[in-house]
Order: sequence, then structure tokens, then C-alpha cells
Amino acid sequence: MHQRLNSLKLILIILVLQNVSLKAQVFRSNNAEIGIDEQLGKNIPLDLTFCNENNDSITLRKIIDKPTVLSFVYFDCPGLCSSLQQGISDVVDRSDLQIGKDYKVITISFNYHDVPLKARMKKQNFVKSSDSLRSENWQYLTGDSANINSILKSVGYKIKMAGNDFVHPSGIVVVSSEGKITRYLYGLTFLPLDFKMSIIEAQKGETKASIHRVLQFCFAYDPAGKRYTLEITKIAGTIILFFSLVLIVFLMLRSRKKVQKK
Repeated sequence: MHQRLNSLKLILIILVLQNVSLKAQVFRSNNAEIGIDEQLGKNIPLDLTFCNENNDSITLRKIIDKPTVLSFVYFDCPGLCSSLQQGISDVVDRSDLQIGKDYKVITISFNYHDVPLKARMKKQNFVKSSDSLRSENWQYLTGDSANINSILKSVGYKIKMAGNDFVHPSGIVVVSSEGKITRYLYGLTFLPLDFKMSIIEAQKGETKASIHRVLQFCFAYDPAGKRYTLEITKIAGTIILFFSLVLIVFLMLRSRKKVQKK
């Protein structure tokens, strides 16, 4: 009985180690090419030039004059980008801070093929034209590859092309009125309190590391199928790891009780 139990433990430990190894390889691979390397305390280059949705050529220095929320998307994204923009729109609605007075929002396309007309169309999905305050203080920008690469590099935002699409993380970057990076918020939706605190920190010029650093890595672009697919291996590995550990602990406790009884 003890021999079987020990053999079972050994098999489970091997399975766990294999899953840990696989999971580590997956995350190392992702972090090397796609993700966000926080650049807290550093300044973004404010002299970069972009076009807004009205086809006006502007520099970041001209429009960043108060705490600003930066988001990075591309307008033909079939997955995360629209959800991210909706998440920002929702938290702007729910926050007791006022856009235009306390902060601004800037959305930058990292696809240099995107043009101002497409930016205007995308903006209409999340910013009502009747809401003049939000419309004036949430700008959608497009630019050339040099300016796009410069802003992405400055905030540590890493993407990868996949055919005509991109694999990319999801999150927002908060900068002060001087362009200092003060906070990163991850995911597709944001709590009003987290959002408010990030704006207040930016007003004070304080930097704060993110506690919740969960990026949307469950979905990856499949160039062959031209769609986003669920990474079953990663999720299954995590589930197997969890239940394997629970089973090992259970068997060990049960084995100890039997030994104590004898």
C-alpha cells in the first residue's frame, strides 16, 4: 500500500514539474516578445508628432498638460482593443473625477497604416459627439512607424505582428503633465478607485508599482486561422498543477494519519 502511495506521489510530482516547466517556458517566450516592461519614473518623449482624428498634426507636448491616460490599440483589432476602449469609457463614466478638468485620455494606434478617418470612426464608438467635454479631452492619434515605435519603447509596451494583425497586451499607462510615467493598470476593465488613485498620483508626480499585473495572455493570434484562439495548454497546465498539488497534500496527510494510528 505504501509502495503504491509513494509511486503515485512520484508520478504526480513529475507531472507537476513538467507543467511548471512548460508554464515557465510559455511565459518566458511571451515576455521576450509581447508584454509590458514597466518604465516607472521615466518620461515619455513629448516632442513626438501624431495626427488626431481631425487630421490635425500635434505633438504630445501640446496635448499633455495634465495627468493623462494612455492606451495603445489598432483599429482593426478583432479582439482586445474594443474591450479595452469600452473599459476606459466605463471607468470614465463611473469615476468622480472629471475628464478635461482632472485628466485627459489619449488613444494611440500602433498600426502605422491606420489613418485619421479610421480614428474618427473608432472614436465615435466610445465617445459620443454630443459629449463635448469628453470628445475634446479624449483624442485618438495615428502616426508613422518612427513615432509609434518611440512611444511604445518609452512605455515598455511590446507587440508583435502576426500577418496583418498584432499580438499585444492590454492595459493603460498614466503619465503626469510633464510626461512622467507614474502608474500602469492592467486588463480590460478598471476599478474606479484604482483609476482615481492613479490620476491623483500623477497629479503629485508620484510613481507606484502595480500590484495586479495580470495581462490578457489567454488569447493568442493564430495567423493560419486568422483568429484569436484560447491557449488550452497554458490554462490546462495551470489547472492540472493546482489539482495535483491539492491531491499530493491530501495523500500525504492521509498517509501520516495511517502511520500515527499504527
